[in-house]
Amino acid sequence: MTNSIKSVIVIGATGLVGKSLIKQLNQHPFCEQITAVVRKEDQALKKYTKVRQFIIHDSFLLSEDDVKGYSQAFSCLGTTLKKAGSKENFYRIDFEMNAHFADLIAKTDAHYLLVSAMGANPSSRIFYNQVKGRLEQYIQQLGLQRVSIIRPSLLLGEREESRILEDATQKLYRKFSKFVPDTFKYKPVTAAQVAHTMVDAAQSQNIPFEIYDNLRIQQHKSTI
Repeated sequence: MTNSIKSVIVIGATGLVGKSLIKQLNQHPFCEQITAVVRKEDQALKKYTKVRQFIIHDSFLLSEDDVKGYSQAFSCLGTTLKKAGSKENFYRIDFEMNAHFADLIAKTDAHYLLVSAMGANPSSRIFYNQVKGRLEQYIQQLGLQRVSIIRPSLLLGEREESRILEDATQKLYRKFSKFVPDTFKYKPVTAAQVAHTMVDAAQSQNIPFEIYDNLRIQQHKSTI
């Protein structure tokens, strides 16, 4: 059975995965409208004919009326501890903002799709993975109609902001990628692969809850 992708809403639309997702949804033959929630108008999004930018300076101001009528709700929102500046700010963005969006979607019939992380675990000693795990745990108890959790490993792609460790790892991976077997579960994936996994899940998932691990994401081929 194929589910319909008709009218969708996306938070985190200007990030690495978000941009790739918007591009793929805009090319999707049955997708009619894409609402991208942004803090300020994004020039890059203006080139996509199906995109409507919903400008709101604080996503906590999103209301029930703002998220009604969508077939799918995609969350690509996330940051890093370095960019957030503190654990408190990181938690506010990665947990609280995503949780608020999910709370609103839970009052609709939309399919909720979340980009999480491979190491997500509420009991992890690594704060990043712990927050991701807590978010997943929170999402599962909301009673959403349908949930897809996407858990990528290291993401490959060009970001607007510099991430020194990730940039160095990407360069190293590109050099030695031919020696990394496809069955290696930690193998880095591209933003396009993650986005394609989300689109595929939106169309094909027929059970209430499903996790898409890094090995499944790898099955979606794309160039770096």
